[in-house]
Amino acid sequence: MPLHRLARITMGVPHVDATHDYYADFGLTALGRGRFASADGGEQLKIVHAARRRLDELVVAADDADDLGRIGAALDRLEMPYVRDRHCLRAVDPGTDVTVTVEVRPRIVQRAAAPEPCNGPGRVERPDGRAPAVLREDAVRPRRLGHVVLGSTDQAASQWFFTEGLGFKVSDLVPGAAFLRCSTDHHNVLVQQAPVPFLHHSSWQVDDVDEVGRGATRMLAGHPERHVWGLGRHHVGSNFFWYLKDPAGNFAEYFADMDCIVDDQLWTPRVWEDARSLYSWGPPVPPSFLEPEDLAALMTGAHDAS
Repeated sequence: MPLHRLARITMGVPHVDATHDYYADFGLTALGRGRFASADGGEQLKIVHAARRRLDELVVAADDADDLGRIGAALDRLEMPYVRDRHCLRAVDPGTDVTVTVEVRPRIVQRAAAPEPCNGPGRVERPDGRAPAVLREDAVRPRRLGHVVLGSTDQAASQWFFTEGLGFKVSDLVPGAAFLRCSTDHHNVLVQQAPVPFLHHSSWQVDDVDEVGRGATRMLAGHPERHVWGLGRHHVGSNFFWYLKDPAGNFAEYFADMDCIVDDQLWTPRVWEDARSLYSWGPPVPPSFLEPEDLAALMTGAHDAS
């Protein structure tokens, strides 16, 4: 696949300072001027002022300029406008109102986390010692940006834009939503039908389920209002999850153990319509996850900040 990852997002929020502090607590490295880096992905988040919370820009990485040419030709066939220069191409998804920029960027190579011994029935891999995970004391640092979930006022048009225009592939479907990928991750973008365009959540990879739990536990210490949903495991994508909420109302997810699709011929997309469309196990799904508490305010502009 010529597209190979999500490179960066720009998030617009009414209260920049409070949101900045949240993502520093989340484990991203502050670079100054609202910019943050993950451990492996480099600069991957920028926070700017906006009247209401929104995703301003989504940057997708491509291998070379020829890939930009192919995307431009596909958008021409769809009669969708875009701006192109030597190293990037920009277009606006009509359903989410997000500017999607495709840039020529190098692929990242992640250092493999060392496998840890695990005891089980009839299997003692760790005799006479504590589990290494319980001895970890360093701060949890997200390794890279994994995916974003976007509300679209025209889900079908957004799905068409990402797949037929940009070259994303469909991994799985649920009613009113599509899991789309531009890398070997099961999904990098999910577009779901919504009454107003908005950012549902961004998702950040950590090493394993212990890092999901440790990261969320630290985030909730003294800030119980940050909790949304977790710990649990999704069925679609298979990843462990814990969702938290930033001061602007955007959700942020720690995830680990996502399905990887290396050979497209060996993966068959399915439509999931029962509880598995949301999760395999975990706490009950909170209503605020399905319909964020500020959705009505987003629809009316009631919480716009000057």
